[in-house]
Amino acid sequence: MHLLKREDNAAQPAGIPEALPYWDGKLRYPIYSKVIKRALDLLLAIALLPLVFVAMVPIALLVKATSKGPIFYRALRGGYHNRPFYILKFRTMVVGADQYSGTTALNDPRVTKVGRILRRTKLDELPQLFNILMGDMSFIGPRPELLKYTMRYTQEEQCVLWVRPGISDPSSIRLISLDEAVGHDDPEGAYERNILGEKNRMRVAYAKSQSFATDARLMAQTIGCVARKIFGVAPKP
Repeated sequence: MHLLKREDNAAQPAGIPEALPYWDGKLRYPIYSKVIKRALDLLLAIALLPLVFVAMVPIALLVKATSKGPIFYRALRGGYHNRPFYILKFRTMVVGADQYSGTTALNDPRVTKVGRILRRTKLDELPQLFNILMGDMSFIGPRPELLKYTMRYTQEEQCVLWVRPGISDPSSIRLISLDEAVGHDDPEGAYERNILGEKNRMRVAYAKSQSFATDARLMAQTIGCVARKIFGVAPKP
């Protein structure tokens, strides 16, 4: 494992180390992962942009009108080639909520009333279309993690940062109701003890075998899972 030196440290957000781990392993389909997938993401994002923009306008007005604070929430995450980036979401919590915990508990009081609806329907993720257009994310890829977790990645887990992070991946499908999985007593501790390791294993498996067929299947599963969650249909066992 090598170290990736950051040439423009002053331009980086505060708290980012001067050198980050570098993964030099192999992906199963590197041309798809590095070239074809990016082209498909751009084409789909551009096609969806008018529809998403129309949906975002009333949501933005609703967020602004019902709680104090900005419309969007920007959070620092570990990104492609281990370059941290700001993921975009509609703000669903009170301002300053992330100072207490990065994990959302079951029935978390920090979540606003509108935020609960946005989280349930996954509409809070719509602004990530702009992350895709900027090249920070993909539609399908390992969900980006907090830097405090990505800096702990083992040498094997470093491959997760060598494919673009995504809006959905196998772990986000399986754990679509993450707040229920972590409970309300110690959500961050429960996440680290019971969930993080399994999520990382799923991320590694996806990153190493990323392909068009896998992404198409995960896209269909994501749409189905979100639809079932919106309409209150219990997930299949």
